[in-house]
Amino acid sequence: MLVDPAGPAAQEIARLSWVLIAGGAAIFAAVMLLLARAVRREPGAVRPRSWIVLGGILLPGAVLAALFAFSVPLTPPWRPVPPPGALVVSVTAHMWWWEVRYPDADGQGGFATANELRIPVGRPVYLALGSRDVIHSFWVPALAGKMDTIPGRLQHLQLAADRPGVWRGQCAEYCGEQHARMALHVVAQAPDEFDRWRGQQARAAASPATPQQWRGRDLFLANRCDACHVVRGVGAGEPAGHAPDLTHVGSRLHLGAGTLANGSAALAQWLAHVQQVKPGARMPSYGELDRDSIAALAGWLTSLQ
Repeated sequence: MLVDPAGPAAQEIARLSWVLIAGGAAIFAAVMLLLARAVRREPGAVRPRSWIVLGGILLPGAVLAALFAFSVPLTPPWRPVPPPGALVVSVTAHMWWWEVRYPDADGQGGFATANELRIPVGRPVYLALGSRDVIHSFWVPALAGKMDTIPGRLQHLQLAADRPGVWRGQCAEYCGEQHARMALHVVAQAPDEFDRWRGQQARAAASPATPQQWRGRDLFLANRCDACHVVRGVGAGEPAGHAPDLTHVGSRLHLGAGTLANGSAALAQWLAHVQQVKPGARMPSYGELDRDSIAALAGWLTSLQ
């Protein structure tokens, strides 16, 4: 954010923004003074031709040249490869959610999560940005500028966080009915805490611990939820990224790309009334299931930490 940047890229943007705000205020004040002088029609005013040359050519040229010289050093360089030591993460935009994939150390495999980007404090993060359908735009104002995600094209954005915290990101390119509910949260953690989280996320889903959770797992399979969603260790195959990976959905902060705060009650509401909570989402509502079945399914999903 402009008043509270949380990373180096955002700090440079804030610095440039304050210069633009101050310059704009000075120009506005000067224009108002000139307007007051024109209204009063004071004698000895400069001839119109001089105003055109000074105010219409020389002053704008000097201001724009100064801004260009000031902003060039602040422009982040294009990096065709990640810088040494960077964390590489793939972020793919969908209508209307974000797929976040962390590769293994060798750049292969790894695991996927959704709508939540976790990063270690103080380490550069190199994002590979793509889109599965239409043009979206990745934007976390507190950490970096925005970058469009374009189908068939891979973009990149580098960011870093200088302190632990949680920052909201948003799709910044109108992409359809639920554009306003296409949020992503960036969670910056201490390096050792991030490593523990990454190790836990790489594991398959834990087995149900109670009969109620077993019933929820069975309902997940019986209703063919695994035709769209992956829960590693549950079901036969892995769908082709049509819906978020739910292997550790219970550990996430939000549901539906920032639509609801996560929890068993929110999960039950989401399952039964998806199309009321987020109309147009690519998931049907399961209101035909009875309350106990919804509660069992939501309870099992909440246990996937």
